[in-house]
Amino acid sequence: MTTESLHWFKSSYSSDGGQCVEVAMNLAATHGTVPVRDSKDTSGPVLGISATSFTAFVAGVKTGEFSVI
Repeated sequence: MTTESLHWFKSSYSSDGGQCVEVAMNLAATHGTVPVRDSKDTSGPVLGISATSFTAFVAGVKTGEFSVI
């Protein structure tokens, strides 16, 4: 994806339930990408999501667009 260091973080709403993802927002402005990974498998695969799509997803979460499973 890039040789730049990724600064991973989880939401402050995450508990230790083991079903969390981490994001690295530091590439959004310079590369237009938000890397996402499973917080339980930090050396596993990373999904690169466009910054525009990630912003739309977060907005949808905030407005309740997605149902809770």
